Amino acid sequence: MKRVTKLAHKLFHKSNNSKTGNGLYVKLEELMEQRQFVRYLHNRQKKSPASIQVGEVKSVFKGRGMEFEEIRPYSFGDDVRDIDWRVTARKLIPYTKLFAEERDREVYVLLDLSAQMLFGTKKELKSVTASKIAALLGWLSLENKDRFGCIIFDGEQHYFYKPQNHRSGLLAILNKISEFSYQVIKKKNSTNISVNMDKPLQLLQSNIKGKAIVFLISDFDNVSENIQKLIAMLAKKTNLACINVQDILEQNPPMSGEYMVEAEGKQLIFTTGSRGFRKNYQDYFAKQRNYFKDFCRRFACKYVEVRTDKQLYEQIKNI
Repeated sequence: MKRVTKLAHKLFHKSNNSKTGNGLYVKLEELMEQRQFVRYLHNRQKKSPASIQVGEVKSVFKGRGMEFEEIRPYSFGDDVRDIDWRVTARKLIPYTKLFAEERDREVYVLLDLSAQMLFGTKKELKSVTASKIAALLGWLSLENKDRFGCIIFDGEQHYFYKPQNHRSGLLAILNKISEFSYQVIKKKNSTNISVNMDKPLQLLQSNIKGKAIVFLISDFDNVSENIQKLIAMLAKKTNLACINVQDILEQNPPMSGEYMVEAEGKQLIFTTGSRGFRKNYQDYFAKQRNYFKDFCRRFACKYVEVRTDKQLYEQIKNI
């Protein structure tokens, strides 16, 4: 454990002199780089500069809008009201209709950078992946001429940025995300992972006007009954998507061996070699994911799982 701690400190200090945070936190440069992945998210129609007029710009976020966009196979999280029953009957599998959203929509992100997001076994921490998702959604909104707003939450305090559709506003948000990402990992009380997202969700609820697009980015670990109620209320008045950030260790157990973990001053040694342990391990985390996935289905929330060790834009390309 001492060797691991020393290695973490070395990586942390080394990252101060590099262009990246080495997966421990996210630098502004990394958030700026997410802009290059916008073009991979959707196949957009090419238009000459002269043809782009007010009202012609289509949003890349698809939902219940005014203009028909396409028909594609139904996927988890799609609104059942949009199922095309004629095509479904002909193809014998469900198909859904997609509509282009109207221009100049409000897009909000609630970004969870609390201590529980300071976990990762490959490539980067969940907090870093979550930050990059928020940045990518910001660049996507800016390119589409939508207004982008953000609530950044570190488990104790939060910053709220009202929706804007200009570059300087987005850069201010990205800079604050980078700042929070660095501060959270430095906090001495970061082992306290008791998180209360009530206030940020209530703030989001009170500031949203009209049918906004909302993204909640978190690992949704130990979501309380009250938070579930707030999310359900938010889903009724917005086009809501929950992006669940996961680490590979939350899906598959570590390699067979003996391990020691420490939390809140307590240590536990366990072995992972038995078949029963590995099955119980996978079942436990699968049950948590399926519970929240079913919750999202009940309230018509888009549900997306993102792994920290996989290419980001490939995982949210259909969002």
